[in-house]
Parts: sequence; C-alpha cells; structure tokens
Amino acid sequence: MRALVIESLAANYAGCVVREVPVPVPGPGEVLVKVLAASVNFPDLLMTRGEYQFKPPVPFTPGLDISGEVAALGPGVKGFGVGDAVAGGSRMGGFAEYVAVSAAGLRPKPERLSFAQSAAYGAAYLTAYVALVRRARLEPGEWVLVHGAAGGVGLAAVDLAKAMGARVIAASASDEKLAVVAAEYGPNATVNVTSGFREQVKALTGGSGADVIYDPVGGDIFDESVRCIAFDGRLLVIGFTSGRIPSVSVNMPLIKGFSVMGVRAGEYGRQFPERGRENTEAVWRLADSGAIRPRVHAELPLDQWREAFDLLGQRKVIGKAVIRPDL
Repeated sequence: MRALVIESLAANYAGCVVREVPVPVPGPGEVLVKVLAASVNFPDLLMTRGEYQFKPPVPFTPGLDISGEVAALGPGVKGFGVGDAVAGGSRMGGFAEYVAVSAAGLRPKPERLSFAQSAAYGAAYLTAYVALVRRARLEPGEWVLVHGAAGGVGLAAVDLAKAMGARVIAASASDEKLAVVAAEYGPNATVNVTSGFREQVKALTGGSGADVIYDPVGGDIFDESVRCIAFDGRLLVIGFTSGRIPSVSVNMPLIKGFSVMGVRAGEYGRQFPERGRENTEAVWRLADSGAIRPRVHAELPLDQWREAFDLLGQRKVIGKAVIRPDL
C-alpha cells in the first residue's frame, strides 16, 4: 500500500515521503480499515518536526482521524464486520491506504456525515467537548470568546458552544474567514484580532468580559485575552499555533479571579478512562443527532499531502483539510 512516511524529523517536511509499505496485519483487538478520508490536524504537522508531546520513533506514518471501510478483523474483535463504514482513529497511521487501529477507537460512521466529514470530526470536536464541558463547565448564556475560530479546533468550539446555548464571539485575523464562519455557524459576534480585541470583547459583553476564552493560538492572543476575561472566568489553553508559549503573572488570576486551564483531550481520556469513554460517546451522539456540523475545506489525494499540510500550516483552511487516499 501507499503511505506518507516520516523518515526523519526536519523542518519544511523534508523528512516526509510517500512510499510503498506493507499493509498492516490487525492484531488482537484491532481492525484493519481501508482509509477513505483522513483529516489533517496541527499535531500531525508538529510530529513531522518532533515538536509534539507524542514522539514516535521514525519511521512512522502520521494521521490521527480517519474514516473508511472495515477490511479485516483481528482476533477477538466483535461488533464490526468487513465492509462496515467506520470512523475514529488513533495517535498515528491515518495517512495511508490502510491502517490497523484498536476496535475501541472506532465507531460506526454517522449516516448524516460523509466520509470526509467523519474524518474531520473526531479530534477537533473531542477537544472542544473536553474544553467546554469537562474543563470550563460551560453554562447556557455565558459568553465564549473563541480564537482561531476558522480553524479545525476553533470552528468545532464555535459549533459546540452554540449548540450548548452559549453566546459566542468568533475571533480571527481574517475578515474573509470570519464572514464564512458568521454565515455558516451564526456566532453572536465576530472580532478581527489584528487591531486588538480587548475593548471589542468588553463592549460586546457589557463590560464584564468573556466568561470562557478558548485559545489554540497562544502568544500575543493569550496576553490580550488575560485583559478581557470576566471575573471567575476560565481561560482554556488549547495550543500555541502562533509559535510562542506565553506566560502570565500570577497576580492577574488573583486580582481578576480567573482560572487558566490546560486542555489535552486525549490525555484526559487516558487519565480518566471512564470519563474518556463518556466524552467519546457524547461527541459521536452529537454527530448522529445532527446538532453539530463539521466543515471540510478541501479533499486532496495522498500525493498532494504537502498542499493539505500547507492549507493548515499557512492558515488558509476554514474547518479541516482532508486527505483522500482513494483518489
């Protein structure tokens, strides 16, 4: 089969190449999936440089979220049959024509979603769910400021927060992206962060500030977020796509009475397995119900993996870019 292989860790994807490799054999409890779609997540880009928390030895194939059809079952697997449409994934392996994953990491593909939408769904919406439900304990009517609102994890947070009855402010550096988010997802307001957003957020919230701030960007965005968070607010640290890991003087949380909360959805599930299973079930129930709508920006063949990566790395994507090994 063909797969994108990371042969060495290097900048500009210099260690990445599409190779012919053996089709994996599913072990006990595993399912071999013919991959029909695999979404590109920011951790995939970081892993090509060895900059993500999870550092598998080279060579390896990245790709967290996949959807496709069951091709074979490993020993002991129940509940799936060859030909079933499934979605889910694991920590790597998705950017290939076939991948062997734990049966526990798969779900039947929601009928409401295409294969591409199903691949674009899991990690982004699980991150949003753990952040907003588990960590922030978001309540209906609260103000949520979502940074990077046009990206995969940001747009998932906009979508989920609206479904939870929150008042959402979508933030981005692009008016064009914000227009798409506003038209398709209906946030209560949008702000362009390039001209500053502290005063805009204060004005929108009646002077109190945002109750919850969802920040996958870091850097200067985090610094200014500290200035427009409400008393007793929750500032959710999702990641650092800006490249700078910020810091905060502890007198600020003391004076303003807010919390800074780290969010690692996968690790949350590993630390609290029962809650992790509940989170996963809740996220897929939302997909089945039609309460949320993952957005696919582009579908590209495996040979165009670099273009798919660049859509995310250069912040051109609205929602998710998806690799289609079957094209």
